[in-house]
Amino acid sequence: MVFQARHGSRARARAGTGVRPRTVSVAVFAAGVASFALLYAPQPVLPQIAAEFSLDPGTASLAVTAATGGLTVAVLPIAMLSELVGRRPVIVASLIGSVLLGLLIPVAPTYPALLVMRALQGVAIAGFPGVAAAYLAERLGARAVAGAVGAMVAGNTIGGMLGRLATGMNADWLGWRAGLTISTLLSLVCAGVAVLALGRIGDGPQRATGGSAPGSAAAALRGLGAALVRPVLLAQYSVALLGMGAFVALYNAAAFRLTEPPFGLAPAVASLVFLAYAMGAVSSSLAGRLVGRFGRYRSVVGAVAVMAAGTVMTVSGSIGVVIAGFVVLTGGFFAAHAVSSGWAASEARPGGRGQASGLYTLAYYLGSTVGGTVGSVVFAVAGWRALVAVVAAWLACAVLAVTAVHRSGAAVPADRPR
Repeated sequence: MVFQARHGSRARARAGTGVRPRTVSVAVFAAGVASFALLYAPQPVLPQIAAEFSLDPGTASLAVTAATGGLTVAVLPIAMLSELVGRRPVIVASLIGSVLLGLLIPVAPTYPALLVMRALQGVAIAGFPGVAAAYLAERLGARAVAGAVGAMVAGNTIGGMLGRLATGMNADWLGWRAGLTISTLLSLVCAGVAVLALGRIGDGPQRATGGSAPGSAAAALRGLGAALVRPVLLAQYSVALLGMGAFVALYNAAAFRLTEPPFGLAPAVASLVFLAYAMGAVSSSLAGRLVGRFGRYRSVVGAVAVMAAGTVMTVSGSIGVVIAGFVVLTGGFFAAHAVSSGWAASEARPGGRGQASGLYTLAYYLGSTVGGTVGSVVFAVAGWRALVAVVAAWLACAVLAVTAVHRSGAAVPADRPR
């Protein structure tokens, strides 16, 4: 009887939404791998690109920033577009467009042509991270969204790592163009899995989760206004902005920290620190359990505190402690990101979920750009300890923002443990 009651409860839950959470998680995980493998694939072959086109390192790095810049500019307009045409069509178009551009980029005849295609690819990729959290909130509801967002962030993390590895490991003997092609083929397979899974899920938002049918431009603008003023959403944007800024600032300076005294590692060995990203895949996938046990507020604050602890560990003079610090830092960051992005999607009102998701993603990549630049300047001028102090201050501000909203009662009871 107990089994029948539990089975019946689960069946009714599926009937109420028409969605299997596992299918949704597979779809967004595969889409995350596809999108972020493409976004960061050129990073390990920048020296080869620079050599072929006679570029300095700064100019060569535009092969990466052109795409992230295109994503940053496009993410909010595309999120608003999803209010008019639906979430799933935008995600599917994003996957198809970014993969097609990925197949063209390796045959770019000139560097300006490569940059134009990379910028367009960034615009195409924006349709996934800018819309996915809103799609998950509407398809699954507040109770299940944290786990699915964790799967999405895990896919993003693994995609970023696999894209770098697939390109870099094949470029030495096949060339950078072949390396990018191999990375794109990996994304093609993952995009195919995602599109098939999304086809099984469908597109229409569920009334049970507060979704609404695609609306008008005026409604989309009203949703944007609401997403810009609600304190609980602004707090999540601050976590994205400050958390990502701190994370990128530390990783941008990591190679310098590890190759300079007292460690003096070879550059190839120092680059292995990026394997710490694997911890991000683990921690983000646990986001749903964290929220279920501790609530959103405690989960975000705890994850940021873990991130801060990892940051402080990197001050050590022991290479083992420093590497462990990056692992802890990475785990804390991706857990905070998974919980906070899911929180923003759940708190957004019907008609404004796409805009809230877009604003969160905008804050995330703005933090990457600004935080990475400011952190590099701080490190160059004052050293690693000063950078750690600045990052700690940013993380404290993120905690204060979330705490202020929590204490004010602006958040719904879902941010508390169940």
